[in-house]
Amino acid sequence: MPRDEMSSLIQKVARQARQTFRSTGGGGPGPSAESLGQLRKLVSQVRAEDVGLGGGRPRSAGGKGPPVTYMHICETSCFSMGVFLLRPGACIPLHDHPGMHGLLKVLYGKLRVSGFDRLEAAGGTAAAKEPEAAAFSPPLLPYECGSVRRAALRSVGELGDSSPPCLLAPHRENLHQISAVDGPAAFLDILAPPYDPADGRDCHYYKLLQPAASSAAPAGESDGPAAASANPAGGTAQKEIWLLEIPQPDDFWCGGEPYPGPKVSI
Repeated sequence: MPRDEMSSLIQKVARQARQTFRSTGGGGPGPSAESLGQLRKLVSQVRAEDVGLGGGRPRSAGGKGPPVTYMHICETSCFSMGVFLLRPGACIPLHDHPGMHGLLKVLYGKLRVSGFDRLEAAGGTAAAKEPEAAAFSPPLLPYECGSVRRAALRSVGELGDSSPPCLLAPHRENLHQISAVDGPAAFLDILAPPYDPADGRDCHYYKLLQPAASSAAPAGESDGPAAASANPAGGTAQKEIWLLEIPQPDDFWCGGEPYPGPKVSI
């Protein structure tokens, strides 16, 4: 590898990610706070030009193609790293990261990110019994009741290229929805360990359920994740909500493009 690529910032990020998450692939204790802090510090320095995106030049809004494109950088048994490109108005639907840590750093544009915690009672059991189909509007179909999950909206905010990395953990903000705001956007994505359906780490999609008119609904729930946290200072972002696990939405798919940045060796 050329010397300039060996010393590139994205190469340093990959080395630190390997060091930080080396225990995650085998069910170890997870990253230390110190090592995770070192990784976040490096990731916070990454800009669009560090991954070959031409100084943050946005993608064209015209033409046809997938709403979201992924550029793969590298992957090991303990982490994966790549770049997501979102067209104007594109949204990565609400989804989870089972047993995984993750970092998201905006490279250009603006993203709205809503983070949820899946709620569990002591011992890892469901936090509440299965709800009745009629508790929601429209009512659930009988087979859907077993796919309902209780969660809490933990945070929602808009991130730009000067924002610090967004962090998710196995039990905090592990579910999130990502939307491009006011134009195209791109972000660096690190997941540890990577998705692996064979090892129980498959991606699941969800939608926010609307309570029936007769149900006591927390303020702001009716308009989706962003509305539910319209006033985080007032505590609304901590309200408990119900999510329905759904198939991948028909209007969402992810294409692929070659990674144009410095080569990474791990």
